[in-house]
Amino acid sequence: MYEPIRDKSVHSTVDGPNPDFPHRSREEELDIQLAGHLAALLAVTDELRAAQASADLDTAAERLAEQVGRLRGGRTPVRASTSGRRDRGTAALHRRAHALAGRALVVAASRADTAAAILAAERMDAHTAALEPRELASR
Repeated sequence: MYEPIRDKSVHSTVDGPNPDFPHRSREEELDIQLAGHLAALLAVTDELRAAQASADLDTAAERLAEQVGRLRGGRTPVRASTSGRRDRGTAALHRRAHALAGRALVVAASRADTAAAILAAERMDAHTAALEPRELASR
């Protein structure tokens, strides 16, 4: 009733993985994802530094740059210039940074990267603390 398949399948290879197609491990994918979240957090931190000078933000930016560099094999991340100030509210930036730090924390935890997880948790706490007085005053 059915004719047997005579040709090789186009959907899978019998010979194993194709050497022309790049394959990454789960760890490599998590490294890339974590570096991306931390780099985005660094960009928002640089924006906050431009809006309000703070030793805490300076230290956080350096630590974030160090972690991104470590995850990217020693390549230093591109930094936002602090001279061109954008007219965004700092509360919105703190909320954005809090969300990014939360994402980084989730990936760092699944990757079992203690240093990145601690840094992300500290940044979440710092941005929460920066938002609390504003949100209480607006009620």
